[in-house]
Amino acid sequence: MYEKTALHPRNKHRSRYDFPELMKMLPQLRDFLKVNAYGDQSVDFSDPAAVKTLNKALLKYFYEISNWDIPDGYLCPPIPGRADYIHYIADLLAQSNAGIVPKGKSIKGLDIGMGANCVYPIIGHQEYGWSFLGSEVDMGAVKAIKAILSANPQLTNAVTCRHQTNPGHIFNGIVKSGEIYDFTLCNPPFHASAEEARAGTQRKLQNLGKQKGKTVTLNFGGQNKELWYEGGEVGFIRNMIEESNRIKDQCFWFTTLVSKSSNLPFIFNALKRVDPYEVKQIEMAQGQKISRFVAWTFLSTEKQREWAAKRWNVEK
Repeated sequence: MYEKTALHPRNKHRSRYDFPELMKMLPQLRDFLKVNAYGDQSVDFSDPAAVKTLNKALLKYFYEISNWDIPDGYLCPPIPGRADYIHYIADLLAQSNAGIVPKGKSIKGLDIGMGANCVYPIIGHQEYGWSFLGSEVDMGAVKAIKAILSANPQLTNAVTCRHQTNPGHIFNGIVKSGEIYDFTLCNPPFHASAEEARAGTQRKLQNLGKQKGKTVTLNFGGQNKELWYEGGEVGFIRNMIEESNRIKDQCFWFTTLVSKSSNLPFIFNALKRVDPYEVKQIEMAQGQKISRFVAWTFLSTEKQREWAAKRWNVEK
């Protein structure tokens, strides 16, 4: 069977979607299957209902999540790419753990902007047993997250969500005094304005083969707060970097996706201003698309060893 070798070796989505098996898990997926131009079964990835149904099937089949749903109009992420980010963070932690991925609920992640889908915590917990705190500015998304958690008992005591009441803040108002996190992760808003987000949505539809005259709304790909932030991706990540300096002893690795490689010089310049001990750029690939995340830590080598020894039971 065709294998997506660019994905992380532990990613469960390296093989082509096995639609007969997925339909056993979720029979209603059949309603969205079509034969594409290559003669293969697929779904229309410009149809939010089709993508959401595919995600339901994938989460049930691969991660044993039987009850997952998001309200119409919220971002419905591609599961394989989200899984890659989780697995590469696991490798990052393993570098300080004798090459072994630390597992279990004592390993705690902070998902900035969890979204209504809760996908990163789902994959992180089901793959590695990690626990998560998520932040979210949108109350509709918070309600959706709580519905997912209450409907899936295995997540109830492993994932929590806090409402970020100030949309301009990242860690401020979320991370409390004395709390410790092994990593943060984030998929920042791409755009700097609602108008830019609309244009991006139009391009996305066109890239999926839709006609130029098609009516487009932001509901195709996410709510306003999921898609744009004043200052765009660079503004969001600069703010994140500045605030990370205030809690630098409370987290081992701060990480964030960076959608555009052209944004990297601005992000590295922002990092220089807070003077982290170590910075990493980690590249990932999903098919023809190259993505990456940037990670930074304020912990010295000795403090990294102490952290791993204390929290992950690694010998110094």
